[in-house]
Amino acid sequence: MSKVTKQKLFDLLSARHEKSSYSKLADIPPPTNFKDIDKATKRVKKAILDNEKITIVGDYDVDGVVSTSIMVDFFNKIGYEVDYIIPNRFEHGYGLSTKICDLINEGVVITVDNGISACEATETLNKKNIDVIITDHHTVGENIPNAYAIINPKQQECNFPFKDICGAQVAWYFCAAIKKELNLNINMSDFLDLLCIAIIADMMPMTSLNYTMVRNGLKKIETSKRVAISHLRNIMRKNSFVSDDIGFIIAPKINSAGRMEDASIALSFLLSNTIEEANESLELLEELNNRRKSIQEEISLKAKYEIDINDKAIVVWGENWHEGVIGIVASKLSHAFKRPAFIFSIKDGIAKGSARANADINLHTIISKAQHLLLGFGGHKNAAGINMEVKYLEEFKTIMNNVVSNTSKELYIEPITLGELDISSVDLEFMQIIESFEPYGLENHKPIFKITNAKIIKSELFGREKNHLKLFLNSDGFEFEAIKFYSNNINKDFIDMIISVNKNEFRGDISPQFLIQDFL
Repeated sequence: MSKVTKQKLFDLLSARHEKSSYSKLADIPPPTNFKDIDKATKRVKKAILDNEKITIVGDYDVDGVVSTSIMVDFFNKIGYEVDYIIPNRFEHGYGLSTKICDLINEGVVITVDNGISACEATETLNKKNIDVIITDHHTVGENIPNAYAIINPKQQECNFPFKDICGAQVAWYFCAAIKKELNLNINMSDFLDLLCIAIIADMMPMTSLNYTMVRNGLKKIETSKRVAISHLRNIMRKNSFVSDDIGFIIAPKINSAGRMEDASIALSFLLSNTIEEANESLELLEELNNRRKSIQEEISLKAKYEIDINDKAIVVWGENWHEGVIGIVASKLSHAFKRPAFIFSIKDGIAKGSARANADINLHTIISKAQHLLLGFGGHKNAAGINMEVKYLEEFKTIMNNVVSNTSKELYIEPITLGELDISSVDLEFMQIIESFEPYGLENHKPIFKITNAKIIKSELFGREKNHLKLFLNSDGFEFEAIKFYSNNINKDFIDMIISVNKNEFRGDISPQFLIQDFL
């Protein structure tokens, strides 16, 4: 089989997008396809004309914070002041809860990135004669809130053709519908800089509609006059951004506020009016993110000790594990052990959990098999939140293992390589071809390649903890270096591996960097 050269790389990446129905922004489906959007839009118009109070209720993750930012910014642009609430994870719990309802006494409530499971809270607001408009993207359960209107592509009878969009996209579409209803002169593409951050952070499939929106959003970031975005450009000393910049640098900072303290810090950053405001908020986010990393590492180590390696599903728990980081711990352990992971924090007899899976299975469906044990749960295919009494944890663990053991689906989706890499082809032009097909993400992975039978010339450990590996290799007479983060030394003469090719910038010099994803 022929090796991957520059031409083959270009052909393979081009083929991924040949059948896309939405290759240009002009092609994306209109808001009218959403169930209830017309009804919701007319209700907002009435609220504006009657000068009613409008309250936006968001969520504390990146998608929820960005959704709230887009909504608030949109209403600011049309000159209508709205109230907004992002729940505190530790004080209020998730989404539109009865505790949040206590803070609202009149007008119209619009949820963003939450609400589809908020039956009790919706009823509480109905009793106060407050109309509730739910905009959400999470999986619709058996019980649906009795809301004035529900805009969610996953509900039955919704004709929006692309179901896997994030909460911020639903909120953006709702704003677009309001704009049209009120005949306003607002350019909806001005929000794409924020929108692309939410799509990447919420791990939406990077295909079709999402690919086009993020591709345009990343371009928007280069020229955005939004204070928070231009400040990020300055701090990171770069103008052009790729999906990894968002996923590994920007999104964790925004997420850290809701995880560690209060998401309002992240919201203040995104809505900053001055560089001083943006800088102050970003410094605080940086501090929170560093604290998050050390707590996450500590809980990961504790969780690993609790894992039974024979289990098909990882289900572990601990007293007072930090609720804000258990989701990331679940994600890391799911990747490391290649199976679904459920991590719980116990406090006052209640276990609050986060579940993650990088698999073909649907977490929402699996968890529903233990619904009789739960106080509540919600989420989507790859991520979910769960609450239950501590006494049911062992039974939950048994059910999860039985369900996962009996599924015919793959418990872990192995990355698919583009084939054997022609090492001699890798240069700046090779990397530019990879970058030209940005963004990458779920279902459109960044290219990875096989290298087989490479001779190890030398190996060394580096880093403060000496826990990263650098290999000096020879493949078909071509010498190169490759790095594997968090690895022990290896004692072999020849090696097979899966690698990605990154751009390494050092003191103005740009060169290809081979990162080892896995040894074969």
